[in-house]
Amino acid sequence: MSRRNTRLEDLAQLAGVSISTASRALNDHPAVNARTKQLIWKLAREHDYPFRRYMPAGPVGAEGIIALVTPRPQGREGRLSDPFFLELLAGVGEAARERDCDVIMSHFSPTSYDDLSAAMNTRADGVIFLGQSFLHQSLNRLAETDGRFVVWGAEMPDQAYCSVGSDNLAGGRRATLHLARLGRKRIVFLGDLDPPEAMQRHRGYLEALAKSGLEVDADLIMEAHFEVESAEASVDGLIRRGTKFDGIVCASDQIALGAVRALLNAGLRVPEDVSVIGFDNVPFSRYSRPALSTIAQDTMKAGRLLVSKLLDNPGASVGRSERIPTDLIVRESCGG
Repeated sequence: MSRRNTRLEDLAQLAGVSISTASRALNDHPAVNARTKQLIWKLAREHDYPFRRYMPAGPVGAEGIIALVTPRPQGREGRLSDPFFLELLAGVGEAARERDCDVIMSHFSPTSYDDLSAAMNTRADGVIFLGQSFLHQSLNRLAETDGRFVVWGAEMPDQAYCSVGSDNLAGGRRATLHLARLGRKRIVFLGDLDPPEAMQRHRGYLEALAKSGLEVDADLIMEAHFEVESAEASVDGLIRRGTKFDGIVCASDQIALGAVRALLNAGLRVPEDVSVIGFDNVPFSRYSRPALSTIAQDTMKAGRLLVSKLLDNPGASVGRSERIPTDLIVRESCGG
């Protein structure tokens, strides 16, 4: 069968369904179950059947469609209001627009392998999962299927799927080494240690302490969720307990902003008494007072890589994982 001459009747025959069922599936009709829709959409793509024109809500003239899916939040993952994720969404959107593709945001929030499989039941050309959350092994299973997807997140041991993410280990190490070179001896790590990316930033912190000849003090490793209020409460607790510290490496800029607020409210000076470095380089970091030193992530490059992984590789594979370099941006909050 010529791919260019595929008819609706041909799709129906290939799928083993009636012509009316095939038509309803292409229009995402609720009377057709998800498994049948997925099969017919897959066949339509494989045989170059221009089914997007039958979508009643479909965008006009798009060369492709990319679906964005956010797993159930763990740490910052899935929190679309997080300033960093807004920057990442902008990066994906700009890259998709350059390729004449549309982006759809799914309401779905997977919590299991079955949920991930269901999230692939889409007319989109591929899916970007924004974060791994606790689904690493389930994503490995999903990689054994023919679904096209890529993950924004850390590269994990025994990983079978493709991920794009920043070099979190190097970022955490560089931030900590910078404070150590400034003469800071009691450096706090402030962040949530469960999400894979924050865990890698913490590992970089530990490596930098060892390289600088500084001891690891469990009292200086403080949990803080990716929220200003959580970080402010954690640093306030350190101050009230009388814990001595002169530097803070934060797992995000939001966390750093909360840390600075707690320090200033306690009458401490930033950076004279305590140096603070964030992670992300979101827009507000340069406008805060003091302006926030931070580890920058390149969200525009991230967007281009995520989109190209889905669109530029033949077959189900979307290529190898890639790490994006991180850069230290020195501003007022670290003092040099």
